[in-house]
Amino acid sequence: MESYDTLTEALQALRRQGYTEDFNLRPDCLYCAAYDVQLPPEGFRVDSVFRFEGETDPADQSILYAISATGLDLRGVLVNAYGVYADSVTAAMEAKLRLPAA
Repeated sequence: MESYDTLTEALQALRRQGYTEDFNLRPDCLYCAAYDVQLPPEGFRVDSVFRFEGETDPADQSILYAISATGLDLRGVLVNAYGVYADSVTAAMEAKLRLPAA
């Protein structure tokens, strides 16, 4: 698996790999505004996950997901906060986006 020093570097690399769309996290799905598509947990797969911490503030954490829609030619990224700032989601979405154990 690749590793990146910064969120920006990872986003640029994923864009070059075809993850061109932006997904937004909703409580029960991912939403792609460019295509007005909602993807429930069974409608996408997480291809890669990258976690980043701010250099000066460990509380400044984010997670980058590389996402592929199931049955659609649609790939993109989701950037979300990690920890106390993470968005509230359903149990099914939480399970789908859970980080693997280190």
